[in-house]
Amino acid sequence: MYCIEGKMFPCNTSLTMYYIGGKWKSVILIHLKKNKKRYNELRKEIPSITERTLSLQLKQLESDGLVKRKVYTSKPPLKVDYQLTDFGKTLIPLLDAISKWGGETARTNKKIELVKK
Repeated sequence: MYCIEGKMFPCNTSLTMYYIGGKWKSVILIHLKKNKKRYNELRKEIPSITERTLSLQLKQLESDGLVKRKVYTSKPPLKVDYQLTDFGKTLIPLLDAISKWGGETARTNKKIELVKK
């Protein structure tokens, strides 16, 4: 049994899902895998996500220590970017495995259809 801020987790899987199981969290993390991104870059790369959801999930990921938010105030307009922390980078093998599984499933499952926009 694990406990984070008074919330109990009965197993390793539930603990992992606490960090990556929120709506869009793993998608955001995979987009931050290679380099830092600005908020608008993430919005363009994940067009299905709402601004509110992206903002809330970035705040949660930052609170959980997976994402670092850096504010540049040297000159207007204000610039903010997001990148994985060292702790967040430990998730890269897991995120890669999830992505690989999704790709293989898309290729082999006859129920899945590729839709081009």
